[in-house]
This record gives sequence, C-alpha cells and structure tokens, in this order.
Amino acid sequence: MKNAVGGNTPGWGARRALACSFACLMLAGCQTASTGPSHTGSIGNSATINASDLSPEAAIGAVQTWGAAYGRNEKDKEAALNYAAALRAAGQTGQGVAVMRKAAIYHPADREVLAAFGKALAADGKFKEGLATVRRAQMLDNPDWQLLATEGGILDSLGKHEDARALYQQALVLAPGEPQILNNLGLSYALTDELDKAEEVLRRAVADPRASLKTKQNLALVLRLKGKPQEAAQISGAEMIVAPTEDSGAQENTWAELAQDG
Repeated sequence: MKNAVGGNTPGWGARRALACSFACLMLAGCQTASTGPSHTGSIGNSATINASDLSPEAAIGAVQTWGAAYGRNEKDKEAALNYAAALRAAGQTGQGVAVMRKAAIYHPADREVLAAFGKALAADGKFKEGLATVRRAQMLDNPDWQLLATEGGILDSLGKHEDARALYQQALVLAPGEPQILNNLGLSYALTDELDKAEEVLRRAVADPRASLKTKQNLALVLRLKGKPQEAAQISGAEMIVAPTEDSGAQENTWAELAQDG
C-alpha cells in the first residue's frame, strides 16, 4: 500500500511509533495556557504550566508541588489546572480526569476549566466525552484557537482527519504560525501517511522559537519514517523518539486503539 505522497507505507513498527507520538500529543494536549503573551482569542493565562514541555523528572516534581497545593484547596482553579496537567505529563491520565471533573463542578461555566477537562478526557482515551466537553467550552461568536486545536486532535484520534484539518486551519487564522497548531496539523498528515506534507508543516513549526521539544521529536519521527535518520538525530538529539520494533511491548496502544472511546 502506498502513502498519499507516493512513498511506501511505514511498517507496523513505525506505525506504532507514530501512534505513540500521537498518544503523547493527546496526553500533553495543547497547553492549557501559553507561557508567554496570549494571542487574541486565547483563553490562556501565564500561570498554567505546559505539560508538553515537562520531562519525566519535572513531571514528578510538578505532581508533588501542585498536588500539595490542590490538597490545600480543591477549589483553587490554578492548582487544579496545573495538577491535572502534571498528572497527564506523568502518565496518570485517570487521576487527571478525576481532578478536572471536580474542577468542572466548582467552575461549571469556565472555558479554561472545560477545555482542560476535555483534554484530560481525551488523554485518558475518552474521546467522545472529551469532544463534547471541548465543544461545550467553545463560543461560536468568539472562538478560541486552543480549543479548536484540541478539538482537532480528538477528531484525528477518531479518524476524522479532514474535519480535524479544517479546525486547524480555523485555528491558524486566529493564531497565525502558532507552533502548537502546526504540530497537530503535521501529525494529522503523518497519521494518513502524507509524510511530505507532515514534514513541511512540522518544519514550519520547529522554525518558531516557541516550538516545544515534543514538536521537534515529532519532526524527527517523521524524518525517520522517511529514511532520514541522521537528520532526525540532529534535530532531536539524544531525546529522539526511536521507532520500536514490531515485537516491542513498550507501547500498548495500537493504531486502532487510539480511535476507541475509552
């Protein structure tokens, strides 16, 4: 089977690596808030951590720090958002859902809380519930680019790639050149084996100084799938995602499982 750009479809081991990468994207999600100035139309604030930039060690530290803050006051919105983001980064997706479910009870009309709740659900494999939650947070007359990008990521996980890409394009109108959106779009093309398009979009993303380590790793993975291991290593360095072999048991999520409603 050929891919959409005329090359060979990656083998099962490479597909599992790509599935793992997309699962990692959903675990981290688009950050709940940017660490710098927000674009117009963004719900973010500078107080919330970016889960996609946390190393495993940093994630453990963040879980401890924000878990303590959350324990002191479960109604504290900042503590709940950061604790849930840290839990996702540490792989504790079920607990992250529990934290955000309670936060949504305390803050039922807060778009930022609903967005984080939707991402937590998606990270835990509950794609349909996550999609409904994110859509509930969105305002048609004043759309938020992070919510659009998150909704697109969930739709990609459900195999609705064209619908997802339409949302990414809408998001890029609100936040031109935003590397988080380009990262999602590039992975969307990679999921349908359109590796040339994926490479082009991810290169645009990593050219931006705001691009996360995860985005660079995703570009490295696409380059590896295209048979460019040396360039992949140069881009991602020692932290490159290595495609597992077909019999590797390290990644339990299969291609089909990513689209299941948990």
